[in-house]
Amino acid sequence: METLKVPNDLEIARDVELKNITAIAEKLGLNPDDIEMYGKYKAKLPLDIIDEEKVSQGNLILVSAISPTPAGEGKTTVSIGLSEALNRIGKKTTVVIREPSLGPVFGIKGGATGGGFSQVLPMEDINLHFTGDFSAIEKANNLLAALIDNNLQSRVNNLGIDPRTVSLKRVMDMNDRALRDITIGLGGTNNGVPRESGFDITAASEIMAISCLAEDMDDLKKRLGNIFVGFTFDKKPVYARHLKAEGAMATLLKDAIKPNLVQTIEGNPAIVHLGPFANIAQGTNSVLATKMGMTLSDYTVTEAGFGFDLGAEKFLNIKCQSAGLSPKAVVLTATIRALKYHGGAALNSLTIPNTEALRKGLPNLEKHLENALQFHITPVIAINLFASDSFEEIEIIKEFAEAKGVRVAVADVWANGGYGAIELAEKVVEIVEEGSSSFKPLYSWDMPVVSKIDTIAKKIYGAVNVEFSAKAKKDLKTIASLGLEKLPVCIAKTQKSLSDDPGLLGRPRDFTITVREIEIAAGAGFLIPITGEMMRMPGLPAHPASENINIDNEGIITGLI
Repeated sequence: METLKVPNDLEIARDVELKNITAIAEKLGLNPDDIEMYGKYKAKLPLDIIDEEKVSQGNLILVSAISPTPAGEGKTTVSIGLSEALNRIGKKTTVVIREPSLGPVFGIKGGATGGGFSQVLPMEDINLHFTGDFSAIEKANNLLAALIDNNLQSRVNNLGIDPRTVSLKRVMDMNDRALRDITIGLGGTNNGVPRESGFDITAASEIMAISCLAEDMDDLKKRLGNIFVGFTFDKKPVYARHLKAEGAMATLLKDAIKPNLVQTIEGNPAIVHLGPFANIAQGTNSVLATKMGMTLSDYTVTEAGFGFDLGAEKFLNIKCQSAGLSPKAVVLTATIRALKYHGGAALNSLTIPNTEALRKGLPNLEKHLENALQFHITPVIAINLFASDSFEEIEIIKEFAEAKGVRVAVADVWANGGYGAIELAEKVVEIVEEGSSSFKPLYSWDMPVVSKIDTIAKKIYGAVNVEFSAKAKKDLKTIASLGLEKLPVCIAKTQKSLSDDPGLLGRPRDFTITVREIEIAAGAGFLIPITGEMMRMPGLPAHPASENINIDNEGIITGLI
Protein backbone atom coordinates (compact mmCIF):
# COMPACT_ATOMS: atom_id res chain seq x y z
CA MET A 1 0.00 0.00 0.00
CA GLU A 2 1.36 3.42 -0.94
CA THR A 3 2.27 5.66 2.01
CA LEU A 4 0.83 9.17 2.02
CA LYS A 5 3.69 11.67 1.78
CA VAL A 6 3.28 14.66 4.07
CA PRO A 7 4.98 17.76 2.62
CA ASN A 8 7.63 19.41 4.73
CA ASP A 9 7.78 23.10 5.61
CA LEU A 10 10.18 23.95 2.79
CA GLU A 11 8.00 22.24 0.16
CA ILE A 12 4.92 24.05 1.41
CA ALA A 13 6.74 27.40 1.38
CA ARG A 14 8.07 26.82 -2.13
CA ASP A 15 4.54 26.32 -3.51
CA VAL A 16 3.44 29.77 -2.30
CA GLU A 17 3.53 32.63 -4.79
CA LEU A 18 5.21 35.43 -2.88
CA LYS A 19 3.93 38.97 -3.18
CA ASN A 20 6.32 41.81 -3.82
CA ILE A 21 7.24 43.39 -0.50
CA THR A 22 5.78 46.70 -1.70
CA ALA A 23 2.34 45.03 -1.72
CA ILE A 24 2.83 43.93 1.89
CA ALA A 25 3.93 47.45 2.82
CA GLU A 26 0.77 48.85 1.20
CA LYS A 27 -1.33 46.73 3.55
CA LEU A 28 0.30 48.71 6.37
CA GLY A 29 -0.31 52.05 4.69
CA LEU A 30 3.29 52.44 3.53
CA ASN A 31 4.47 53.56 0.10
CA PRO A 32 7.51 52.01 -1.65
CA ASP A 33 9.50 55.12 -0.72
CA ASP A 34 8.76 54.48 2.96
CA ILE A 35 10.71 51.21 3.04
CA GLU A 36 14.29 50.16 2.29
CA MET A 37 14.10 47.14 0.00
CA TYR A 38 16.41 44.13 0.21
CA GLY A 39 15.40 42.48 -3.07
CA LYS A 40 11.77 41.76 -3.97
CA TYR A 41 10.59 40.06 -0.78
CA LYS A 42 12.40 41.71 2.16
CA ALA A 43 12.65 45.28 3.40
CA LYS A 44 13.93 47.36 6.29
CA LEU A 45 11.54 49.71 8.09
CA PRO A 46 13.00 53.14 8.99
CA LEU A 47 12.68 54.05 12.66
CA ASP A 48 10.92 57.35 12.02
CA ILE A 49 7.77 55.39 11.12
CA ILE A 50 7.14 54.63 14.81
CA ASP A 51 4.32 56.68 16.31
CA GLU A 52 4.27 56.54 20.12
CA GLU A 53 0.64 57.69 20.30
CA LYS A 54 -0.45 54.81 18.09
CA VAL A 55 1.70 52.45 20.15
CA SER A 56 -0.11 53.52 23.31
CA GLN A 57 -3.47 52.72 21.67
CA GLY A 58 -2.45 49.41 20.09
CA ASN A 59 -3.49 45.91 21.12
CA LEU A 60 -0.43 43.83 21.98
CA ILE A 61 -0.95 40.06 22.27
CA LEU A 62 1.81 37.97 23.88
CA VAL A 63 2.17 34.30 22.91
CA SER A 64 3.94 32.13 25.46
CA ALA A 65 3.90 28.44 26.39
CA ILE A 66 4.17 25.75 29.01
CA SER A 67 7.65 24.47 29.94
CA PRO A 68 9.23 23.28 26.67
CA THR A 69 10.04 19.66 25.93
CA PRO A 70 12.06 17.84 23.24
CA ALA A 71 8.73 17.36 21.42
CA GLY A 72 8.37 21.12 20.81
CA GLU A 73 5.41 23.37 21.59
CA GLY A 74 5.16 25.57 18.49
CA LYS A 75 4.87 29.14 19.84
CA THR A 76 6.06 30.62 16.56
CA THR A 77 3.66 28.51 14.51
CA VAL A 78 0.77 29.51 16.79
CA SER A 79 1.81 33.20 16.73
CA ILE A 80 1.79 33.26 12.93
CA GLY A 81 -1.45 31.28 12.68
CA LEU A 82 -3.15 33.58 15.18
CA SER A 83 -2.12 36.66 13.20
CA GLU A 84 -3.50 35.07 10.01
CA ALA A 85 -6.79 34.31 11.78
CA LEU A 86 -7.09 37.83 13.20
CA ASN A 87 -6.66 39.21 9.69
CA ARG A 88 -9.30 36.75 8.44
CA ILE A 89 -11.86 38.11 10.92
CA GLY A 90 -11.17 41.70 9.92
CA LYS A 91 -8.56 42.81 12.45
CA LYS A 92 -5.56 44.53 10.87
CA THR A 93 -2.75 42.46 12.40
CA THR A 94 1.02 42.10 12.17
CA VAL A 95 2.99 39.25 13.69
CA VAL A 96 6.36 40.22 15.20
CA ILE A 97 8.86 37.44 15.89
CA ARG A 98 12.57 36.80 16.39
CA GLU A 99 15.19 36.04 13.76
CA PRO A 100 16.65 32.51 13.59
CA SER A 101 20.25 31.79 14.57
CA LEU A 102 22.39 29.80 12.14
CA GLY A 103 23.61 27.58 14.98
CA PRO A 104 20.26 25.81 15.47
CA VAL A 105 19.51 25.92 11.72
CA PHE A 106 22.58 23.79 10.98
CA GLY A 107 22.47 21.95 14.30
CA ILE A 108 19.43 20.12 15.59
CA LYS A 109 16.55 22.53 16.16
CA GLY A 110 16.18 23.82 12.61
CA GLY A 111 14.83 27.22 11.58
CA ALA A 112 12.43 29.53 13.36
CA THR A 113 9.94 30.66 10.74
CA GLY A 114 6.95 28.61 11.87
CA GLY A 115 5.78 25.48 10.09
CA GLY A 116 3.34 23.96 7.64
CA PHE A 117 0.72 26.47 6.52
CA SER A 118 1.70 28.84 9.32
CA GLN A 119 5.03 30.27 8.20
CA VAL A 120 6.77 33.54 7.47
CA LEU A 121 8.43 33.84 4.06
CA PRO A 122 10.85 33.73 2.32
CA MET A 123 11.81 31.04 4.84
CA GLU A 124 15.15 30.17 3.17
CA ASP A 125 16.35 33.78 3.31
CA ILE A 126 15.10 34.36 6.86
CA ASN A 127 16.83 31.21 8.11
CA LEU A 128 20.07 31.89 6.17
CA HIS A 129 21.76 35.25 6.86
CA PHE A 130 18.53 37.23 6.17
CA THR A 131 19.45 40.95 6.02
CA GLY A 132 22.75 40.57 7.89
CA ASP A 133 21.55 41.66 11.35
CA PHE A 134 23.30 38.85 13.22
CA SER A 135 26.50 39.48 11.27
CA ALA A 136 26.44 43.16 12.25
CA ILE A 137 25.97 42.28 15.93
CA GLU A 138 28.80 39.78 15.69
CA LYS A 139 31.10 42.43 14.20
CA ALA A 140 30.14 45.05 16.80
CA ASN A 141 30.80 42.59 19.63
CA ASN A 142 34.13 41.51 18.17
CA LEU A 143 35.19 45.10 17.60
CA LEU A 144 34.78 45.74 21.30
CA ALA A 145 36.70 42.55 22.10
CA ALA A 146 39.52 43.65 19.80
CA LEU A 147 39.59 47.13 21.38
CA ILE A 148 39.88 45.59 24.86
CA ASP A 149 42.84 43.40 23.87
CA ASN A 150 44.42 46.27 21.96
CA ASN A 151 44.18 48.42 25.09
CA LEU A 152 45.81 45.70 27.17
CA GLN A 153 48.66 45.63 24.64
CA SER A 154 49.07 49.41 24.24
CA ARG A 155 51.85 51.29 25.99
CA VAL A 156 50.43 54.69 25.07
CA ASN A 157 46.65 54.31 25.45
CA ASN A 158 46.41 51.84 28.31
CA LEU A 159 43.56 52.08 30.81
CA GLY A 160 45.22 49.65 33.18
CA ILE A 161 42.52 47.00 32.75
CA ASP A 162 43.09 43.88 34.81
CA PRO A 163 42.71 41.11 32.17
CA ARG A 164 41.54 38.69 34.87
CA THR A 165 38.35 40.75 35.26
CA VAL A 166 37.39 40.85 31.57
CA SER A 167 34.47 38.51 30.91
CA LEU A 168 33.44 39.65 27.40
CA LYS A 169 33.98 36.91 24.81
CA ARG A 170 34.05 37.01 21.05
CA VAL A 171 30.98 35.64 19.27
CA MET A 172 30.03 33.83 16.08
CA ASP A 173 26.66 32.63 14.79
CA MET A 174 27.44 28.93 14.64
CA ASN A 175 27.47 25.99 17.05
CA ASP A 176 31.13 25.19 17.73
CA ARG A 177 31.96 23.60 21.09
CA ALA A 178 35.71 23.73 20.39
CA LEU A 179 35.64 27.51 20.84
CA ARG A 180 33.96 27.59 24.27
CA ASP A 181 37.23 27.97 26.18
CA ILE A 182 40.41 29.09 24.45
CA THR A 183 43.63 30.92 25.25
CA ILE A 184 44.30 34.06 23.22
CA GLY A 185 47.35 36.28 22.83
CA LEU A 186 49.87 33.47 22.36
CA GLY A 187 52.89 33.73 20.09
CA GLY A 188 54.95 36.49 21.67
CA THR A 189 54.53 40.07 22.84
CA ASN A 190 53.46 41.32 19.39
CA ASN A 191 50.34 39.13 19.59
CA GLY A 192 48.87 40.61 22.73
CA VAL A 193 48.52 39.65 26.38
CA PRO A 194 47.89 35.92 26.85
CA ARG A 195 44.67 35.21 28.72
CA GLU A 196 41.83 32.73 28.88
CA SER A 197 38.77 33.61 26.85
CA GLY A 198 36.42 31.94 24.37
CA PHE A 199 33.46 32.35 22.04
CA ASP A 200 29.73 32.61 22.68
CA ILE A 201 27.07 32.20 20.01
CA THR A 202 25.95 35.57 18.62
CA ALA A 203 22.46 35.37 20.15
CA ALA A 204 24.11 35.26 23.60
CA SER A 205 25.97 38.55 23.09
CA GLU A 206 25.01 41.46 25.33
CA ILE A 207 24.93 43.54 22.16
CA MET A 208 22.03 41.41 20.94
CA ALA A 209 20.16 42.18 24.17
CA ILE A 210 21.07 45.87 23.86
CA SER A 211 19.87 46.09 20.26
CA CYS A 212 16.56 44.55 21.30
CA LEU A 213 15.96 47.09 24.07
CA ALA A 214 17.28 50.25 22.40
CA GLU A 215 14.63 52.86 21.54
CA ASP A 216 16.65 54.86 18.99
CA MET A 217 20.21 55.49 17.85
CA ASP A 218 21.07 57.74 20.80
CA ASP A 219 19.76 55.15 23.24
CA LEU A 220 21.70 52.44 21.39
CA LYS A 221 24.97 54.38 21.72
CA LYS A 222 24.33 55.08 25.40
CA ARG A 223 23.68 51.41 26.12
CA LEU A 224 26.72 50.30 24.12
CA GLY A 225 28.86 52.75 26.07
CA ASN A 226 27.51 51.31 29.33
CA ILE A 227 28.79 47.79 28.65
CA PHE A 228 30.81 46.78 31.70
CA VAL A 229 34.25 45.63 30.59
CA GLY A 230 35.99 44.92 33.90
CA PHE A 231 38.14 46.61 36.52
CA THR A 232 41.51 48.32 36.44
CA PHE A 233 44.29 46.99 38.62
CA ASP A 234 43.36 49.65 41.19
CA LYS A 235 39.72 48.42 41.24
CA LYS A 236 38.12 51.17 39.14
CA PRO A 237 35.31 50.08 36.77
CA VAL A 238 35.90 50.23 33.03
CA TYR A 239 33.03 50.59 30.56
CA ALA A 240 33.01 50.46 26.75
CA ARG A 241 32.71 54.26 26.67
CA HIS A 242 36.18 54.49 28.27
CA LEU A 243 37.48 52.73 25.16
CA LYS A 244 35.52 55.20 22.98
CA ALA A 245 33.88 52.17 21.39
CA GLU A 246 30.19 53.07 21.26
CA GLY A 247 30.27 55.30 18.16
CA ALA A 248 31.98 52.75 15.93
CA MET A 249 29.86 49.89 17.31
CA ALA A 250 26.65 51.81 16.66
CA THR A 251 27.83 52.58 13.14
CA LEU A 252 28.17 48.86 12.48
CA LEU A 253 24.60 48.44 13.76
CA LYS A 254 23.06 51.31 11.75
CA ASP A 255 20.95 48.96 9.61
CA ALA A 256 20.67 46.07 12.05
CA ILE A 257 18.51 48.08 14.46
CA LYS A 258 15.90 48.64 11.74
CA PRO A 259 13.14 45.99 11.83
CA ASN A 260 12.68 43.67 8.84
CA LEU A 261 9.39 43.44 6.94
CA VAL A 262 8.47 40.12 5.30
CA GLN A 263 5.18 38.24 4.76
CA THR A 264 3.20 35.31 6.08
CA ILE A 265 2.19 32.37 3.92
CA GLU A 266 -1.26 34.03 3.51
CA GLY A 267 0.28 37.32 2.38
CA ASN A 268 -0.08 39.28 5.62
CA PRO A 269 2.61 41.50 7.18
CA ALA A 270 5.30 39.98 9.40
CA ILE A 271 8.13 41.79 11.17
CA VAL A 272 11.13 39.60 12.00
CA HIS A 273 13.88 41.21 14.05
CA LEU A 274 16.81 40.06 16.19
CA GLY A 275 16.71 37.28 18.77
CA PRO A 276 18.41 36.98 22.16
CA PHE A 277 18.32 33.71 24.10
CA ALA A 278 15.52 33.45 26.67
CA ASN A 279 17.43 31.49 29.28
CA ILE A 280 20.21 34.08 29.62
CA ALA A 281 18.61 37.20 28.12
CA GLN A 282 15.11 38.58 27.50
CA GLY A 283 14.21 36.12 24.72
CA THR A 284 12.08 38.35 22.53
CA ASN A 285 12.30 40.51 19.42
CA SER A 286 13.26 44.17 19.60
CA VAL A 287 11.32 46.99 21.23
CA LEU A 288 11.56 48.81 17.90
CA ALA A 289 9.99 45.88 16.01
CA THR A 290 7.15 45.58 18.52
CA LYS A 291 6.47 49.31 18.42
CA MET A 292 6.62 49.23 14.62
CA GLY A 293 3.93 46.56 14.57
CA MET A 294 1.79 48.51 17.02
CA THR A 295 2.18 51.68 14.96
CA LEU A 296 1.10 50.03 11.71
CA SER A 297 -1.61 47.61 12.96
CA ASP A 298 -4.62 47.41 15.23
CA TYR A 299 -3.41 44.09 16.67
CA THR A 300 0.20 43.01 17.14
CA VAL A 301 0.97 39.37 17.92
CA THR A 302 4.40 38.68 19.39
CA GLU A 303 6.11 35.84 21.22
CA ALA A 304 8.60 35.29 24.03
CA GLY A 305 11.00 32.36 24.13
CA PHE A 306 10.64 29.10 26.05
CA GLY A 307 7.96 28.81 28.79
CA PHE A 308 6.13 31.63 30.55
CA ASP A 309 8.58 31.38 33.48
CA LEU A 310 11.44 32.53 31.24
CA GLY A 311 10.54 34.47 28.11
CA ALA A 312 7.21 35.90 29.23
CA GLU A 313 8.42 36.85 32.71
CA LYS A 314 11.33 38.77 31.18
CA PHE A 315 9.16 40.24 28.44
CA LEU A 316 6.80 41.64 31.08
CA ASN A 317 9.21 42.65 33.84
CA ILE A 318 12.05 43.95 31.65
CA LYS A 319 10.91 44.77 28.11
CA CYS A 320 7.48 46.12 28.98
CA GLN A 321 8.75 48.19 31.92
CA SER A 322 11.64 49.53 29.83
CA ALA A 323 9.52 50.42 26.78
CA GLY A 324 6.20 51.26 28.45
CA LEU A 325 4.28 48.44 26.79
CA SER A 326 1.11 46.84 28.17
CA PRO A 327 -0.12 43.54 26.67
CA LYS A 328 -3.88 43.05 26.43
CA ALA A 329 -3.89 39.22 26.45
CA VAL A 330 -1.63 36.19 26.83
CA VAL A 331 -1.96 33.12 24.62
CA LEU A 332 -0.53 30.14 26.48
CA THR A 333 0.51 27.50 23.95
CA ALA A 334 0.24 23.88 25.05
CA THR A 335 0.50 20.58 23.23
CA ILE A 336 -1.02 17.32 24.34
CA ARG A 337 2.23 15.48 23.74
CA ALA A 338 4.22 17.96 25.84
CA LEU A 339 1.77 17.67 28.72
CA LYS A 340 2.05 13.88 28.53
CA TYR A 341 5.83 14.25 28.73
CA HIS A 342 5.46 16.39 31.86
CA GLY A 343 3.17 13.68 33.18
CA GLY A 344 5.89 11.05 32.91
CA ALA A 345 5.31 9.57 29.45
CA ALA A 346 8.44 8.51 27.53
CA LEU A 347 9.52 10.72 24.62
CA ASN A 348 9.05 7.89 22.11
CA SER A 349 5.47 7.26 23.27
CA LEU A 350 3.99 10.76 22.99
CA THR A 351 1.99 10.01 19.83
CA ILE A 352 0.14 7.21 21.64
CA PRO A 353 -3.06 8.28 23.48
CA ASN A 354 -2.39 8.37 27.22
CA THR A 355 -5.01 10.19 29.28
CA GLU A 356 -3.37 9.25 32.58
CA ALA A 357 -0.05 10.90 31.68
CA LEU A 358 -1.93 13.90 30.26
CA ARG A 359 -3.79 14.46 33.53
CA LYS A 360 -0.53 14.15 35.48
CA GLY A 361 1.05 16.80 33.25
CA LEU A 362 -1.71 19.39 33.67
CA PRO A 363 -0.16 20.95 36.82
CA ASN A 364 2.58 22.42 34.59
CA LEU A 365 -0.07 24.21 32.53
CA GLU A 366 -1.84 25.19 35.75
CA LYS A 367 1.28 26.94 37.12
CA HIS A 368 1.87 28.90 33.91
CA LEU A 369 -1.75 30.05 33.95
CA GLU A 370 -1.34 31.21 37.55
CA ASN A 371 1.81 33.10 36.52
CA ALA A 372 -0.01 34.98 33.76
CA LEU A 373 -2.74 36.02 36.18
CA GLN A 374 -0.12 37.37 38.60
CA PHE A 375 0.59 40.04 35.98
CA HIS A 376 -3.15 40.85 35.80
CA ILE A 377 -3.32 39.70 32.17
CA THR A 378 -6.15 37.46 31.01
CA PRO A 379 -4.86 34.22 29.42
CA VAL A 380 -6.33 31.93 26.78
CA ILE A 381 -5.02 28.40 26.24
CA ALA A 382 -4.12 27.46 22.66
CA ILE A 383 -4.01 23.70 22.11
CA ASN A 384 -1.50 23.43 19.25
CA LEU A 385 -2.98 20.46 17.41
CA PHE A 386 -1.03 17.45 16.19
CA ALA A 387 -2.40 14.59 14.09
CA SER A 388 -1.81 12.11 16.93
CA ASP A 389 -4.02 14.03 19.40
CA SER A 390 -7.16 12.12 20.34
CA PHE A 391 -10.60 13.66 20.85
CA GLU A 392 -10.61 12.37 24.43
CA GLU A 393 -7.29 14.06 25.19
CA ILE A 394 -8.50 17.37 23.75
CA GLU A 395 -11.63 17.17 25.89
CA ILE A 396 -9.54 16.64 29.05
CA ILE A 397 -7.77 19.98 28.48
CA LYS A 398 -11.05 21.72 27.68
CA GLU A 399 -12.60 20.37 30.90
CA PHE A 400 -9.52 21.51 32.84
CA ALA A 401 -9.82 25.02 31.35
CA GLU A 402 -13.53 25.19 32.10
CA ALA A 403 -12.90 24.21 35.73
CA LYS A 404 -10.31 27.00 35.96
CA GLY A 405 -12.56 29.55 34.28
CA VAL A 406 -10.05 30.04 31.47
CA ARG A 407 -10.79 30.31 27.75
CA VAL A 408 -9.39 27.57 25.52
CA ALA A 409 -9.29 26.94 21.77
CA VAL A 410 -7.79 24.34 19.47
CA ALA A 411 -5.23 25.84 17.07
CA ASP A 412 -4.94 23.65 13.97
CA VAL A 413 -2.52 26.05 12.32
CA TRP A 414 0.15 23.73 10.86
CA ALA A 415 -2.40 22.03 8.66
CA ASN A 416 -4.89 24.88 8.11
CA GLY A 417 -3.06 28.16 8.71
CA GLY A 418 -5.25 31.04 9.83
CA TYR A 419 -8.42 29.11 9.14
CA GLY A 420 -7.40 26.71 11.91
CA ALA A 421 -7.16 29.50 14.51
CA ILE A 422 -10.42 31.40 13.98
CA GLU A 423 -11.82 30.33 17.35
CA LEU A 424 -8.58 31.33 19.08
CA ALA A 425 -8.62 34.73 17.34
CA GLU A 426 -12.22 35.34 18.38
CA LYS A 427 -11.40 34.58 22.00
CA VAL A 428 -8.40 36.91 21.91
CA VAL A 429 -10.63 39.68 20.57
CA GLU A 430 -13.17 38.96 23.34
CA ILE A 431 -10.46 39.46 25.97
CA VAL A 432 -9.27 42.70 24.37
CA GLU A 433 -12.75 44.16 23.92
CA GLU A 434 -13.93 43.31 27.43
CA GLY A 435 -10.83 45.08 28.80
CA SER A 436 -10.22 42.48 31.51
CA SER A 437 -6.43 42.84 31.46
CA SER A 438 -4.68 45.58 33.41
CA PHE A 439 -1.00 44.69 33.16
CA LYS A 440 1.06 45.19 36.31
CA PRO A 441 4.75 44.18 36.62
CA LEU A 442 5.57 41.65 39.31
CA TYR A 443 8.19 43.82 40.99
CA SER A 444 9.55 47.35 41.07
CA TRP A 445 13.05 47.92 39.74
CA ASP A 446 13.72 49.97 42.90
CA MET A 447 13.52 46.86 45.09
CA PRO A 448 16.79 45.37 46.44
CA VAL A 449 18.41 42.87 44.07
CA VAL A 450 17.89 39.97 46.47
CA SER A 451 14.19 40.83 46.79
CA LYS A 452 13.73 40.90 43.02
CA ILE A 453 15.35 37.48 42.65
CA ASP A 454 13.34 36.13 45.58
CA THR A 455 10.08 37.42 44.08
CA ILE A 456 10.61 35.65 40.75
CA ALA A 457 11.92 32.43 42.28
CA LYS A 458 9.01 32.07 44.68
CA LYS A 459 6.11 33.58 42.75
CA ILE A 460 6.96 32.45 39.21
CA TYR A 461 9.03 29.28 39.65
CA GLY A 462 7.33 28.11 42.84
CA ALA A 463 10.51 27.79 44.93
CA VAL A 464 10.36 27.84 48.71
CA ASN A 465 13.85 29.24 49.19
CA VAL A 466 16.69 31.00 47.38
CA GLU A 467 20.32 30.37 48.28
CA PHE A 468 23.27 32.50 47.19
CA SER A 469 26.76 31.08 46.77
CA ALA A 470 29.79 32.89 48.16
CA LYS A 471 30.54 34.13 44.62
CA ALA A 472 26.98 35.47 44.23
CA LYS A 473 27.22 37.31 47.56
CA LYS A 474 30.48 38.88 46.43
CA ASP A 475 28.83 39.88 43.15
CA LEU A 476 26.03 41.59 45.09
CA LYS A 477 28.63 43.77 46.80
CA THR A 478 30.20 44.62 43.45
CA ILE A 479 26.81 45.56 42.01
CA ALA A 480 26.20 47.84 45.01
CA SER A 481 29.62 49.47 44.63
CA LEU A 482 28.84 50.25 40.97
CA GLY A 483 25.44 51.74 41.81
CA LEU A 484 23.57 49.20 39.68
CA GLU A 485 21.17 47.89 42.31
CA LYS A 486 18.09 49.36 40.58
CA LEU A 487 18.50 47.29 37.42
CA PRO A 488 15.93 44.53 36.81
CA VAL A 489 17.02 40.90 37.04
CA CYS A 490 17.16 38.54 34.07
CA ILE A 491 17.55 35.15 35.73
CA ALA A 492 19.47 32.53 33.76
CA LYS A 493 17.76 29.20 34.31
CA THR A 494 17.10 25.96 32.48
CA GLN A 495 14.07 26.09 30.21
CA LYS A 496 13.25 22.44 30.81
CA SER A 497 11.83 22.86 34.31
CA LEU A 498 10.13 25.46 36.47
CA SER A 499 13.00 24.81 38.88
CA ASP A 500 16.75 25.12 38.23
CA ASP A 501 17.00 21.32 37.89
CA PRO A 502 16.21 20.23 34.29
CA GLY A 503 15.17 16.81 35.55
CA LEU A 504 12.22 18.11 37.59
CA LEU A 505 9.31 18.04 35.15
CA GLY A 506 5.66 18.94 35.66
CA ARG A 507 5.09 21.30 38.58
CA PRO A 508 7.89 20.73 41.10
CA ARG A 509 7.33 21.88 44.67
CA ASP A 510 9.41 22.43 47.83
CA PHE A 511 12.61 23.14 45.92
CA THR A 512 15.40 25.65 46.44
CA ILE A 513 16.81 27.90 43.72
CA THR A 514 20.59 28.33 43.97
CA VAL A 515 22.14 31.50 42.53
CA ARG A 516 25.70 30.61 41.52
CA GLU A 517 26.84 34.08 40.45
CA ILE A 518 25.41 37.36 39.16
CA GLU A 519 26.68 38.85 35.92
CA ILE A 520 26.44 42.52 35.06
CA ALA A 521 24.84 43.53 31.76
CA ALA A 522 24.86 47.27 32.41
CA GLY A 523 24.54 48.09 28.71
CA ALA A 524 21.44 45.96 28.27
CA GLY A 525 20.21 47.37 31.56
CA PHE A 526 19.80 44.25 33.66
CA LEU A 527 21.60 41.89 36.01
CA ILE A 528 21.92 38.18 35.22
CA PRO A 529 21.69 35.86 38.24
CA ILE A 530 23.02 32.49 37.07
CA THR A 531 21.37 29.29 38.27
CA GLY A 532 22.73 25.92 37.15
CA GLU A 533 24.99 25.52 34.12
CA MET A 534 24.34 27.87 31.19
CA MET A 535 25.48 26.89 27.70
CA ARG A 536 26.31 29.98 25.61
CA MET A 537 28.08 28.15 22.82
CA PRO A 538 26.11 25.06 21.80
CA GLY A 539 27.71 22.08 20.11
CA LEU A 540 26.60 20.14 17.05
CA PRO A 541 24.92 16.73 17.37
CA ALA A 542 26.46 13.56 15.92
CA HIS A 543 24.38 14.05 12.77
CA PRO A 544 23.77 17.80 12.39
CA ALA A 545 20.98 19.14 10.20
CA SER A 546 23.64 20.55 7.86
CA GLU A 547 24.19 17.02 6.50
CA ASN A 548 20.80 17.18 4.77
CA ILE A 549 20.99 20.74 3.41
CA ASN A 550 21.93 21.24 -0.25
CA ILE A 551 21.46 23.58 -3.21
CA ASP A 552 21.32 22.82 -6.95
CA ASN A 553 22.32 24.75 -10.07
CA GLU A 554 18.94 26.50 -10.16
CA GLY A 555 19.39 27.70 -6.60
CA ILE A 556 16.76 25.31 -5.21
CA ILE A 557 17.51 24.54 -1.57
CA THR A 558 16.64 21.20 -0.02
CA GLY A 559 16.78 19.84 3.53
CA LEU A 560 16.17 23.13 5.35
CA ILE A 561 13.75 22.69 8.24
